[in-house]
Amino acid sequence: MSNKNPLHPYKEKQEEYDKRYLEMALIWAKNSYCKRRQVGALIVKDKMIISDGYNGTPSGFENVCEDENFLTKPYVLHAEANAITKVAKSNNSSEEATLYVTTSPCVECSKLIIQAGIKRVVFSNKYRIEDGLRLLERADIEIKHIEL
Repeated sequence: MSNKNPLHPYKEKQEEYDKRYLEMALIWAKNSYCKRRQVGALIVKDKMIISDGYNGTPSGFENVCEDENFLTKPYVLHAEANAITKVAKSNNSSEEATLYVTTSPCVECSKLIIQAGIKRVVFSNKYRIEDGLRLLERADIEIKHIEL
């Protein structure tokens, strides 16, 4: 009789997928015009990318994220918010999906993640304020940190 856990290959495969999707989010972040921080996000459901986003200004605005003092302008959208609003405008649902994001979410984005029905968040870099992660934990959303 084998002592192997039948879920082990699935877990290994999921970890491989997590890393690959996170690498794709990192590539997607390069679309951002922001100079201080470039963040990318992908929403994945049933192994399909259903939405993507990166931090930047709203549609129709000039692609300048920072003011003359190099501070981020208040109307710049985070990558997670862009991905969630994009999926909301589509025929897809983010219910039970996984969000892959290059930097852990802030509190505002975490509220959107909860309301969007996303059940899992995978990120590579920790944001300096971890309130967003604590809010996700409180909402029983699975959080996974993978360093790339």
